[in-house]
Amino acid sequence: MSMDIEADRRQQAPAAAPALHWLCRPFAGLGVDMLYALLRLRQQVFNGEQNTSYVDADGVDPRCWHLIGHAGELREARALACLRIVPPGLKYPEPSIGRVATHVDVRGSGLGMALLAKGVARSLQLYPGQGLRISAQAYLRDFYGRFGFAAVGEEYLEDGIPHIEMLRGGERPVRSADWPHST
Repeated sequence: MSMDIEADRRQQAPAAAPALHWLCRPFAGLGVDMLYALLRLRQQVFNGEQNTSYVDADGVDPRCWHLIGHAGELREARALACLRIVPPGLKYPEPSIGRVATHVDVRGSGLGMALLAKGVARSLQLYPGQGLRISAQAYLRDFYGRFGFAAVGEEYLEDGIPHIEMLRGGERPVRSADWPHST
């Protein structure tokens, strides 16, 4: 054990999931403050932590629904988890989920599982019976498998990170047992 006892404690125990507010809205309904919080989280995770140089503003967001778990009131919101639900025919024949991100401070708390469960459930409401296709970071294959996604095809590089395409049939509902923190 190092001399920094607090750092050791943080490494050993997963973070507690904070009390969050959830919203799922189309892009045009996000408002400036929430849009800023969403884009800030995505930039921190994808461009900062993962050191990718892809263009986040890919022209797809305006046609998507965005699920955001945030702390604080809307005008001062801090996005801690987010994903986008892409309509069928835009990226794949099926609807898809992408830009899945959780803030570094809440990883290990179960928030990612709650986020994905809520995202899959909302996708099934928006696009019943159509299934979902994702491009998952390969190391998260088992995580997505817990929600009914199965790998299709071989791994490939996307922005220098190994990915795998995964598909989930549209008939299997998301059960609350699939995630520990429902809000």
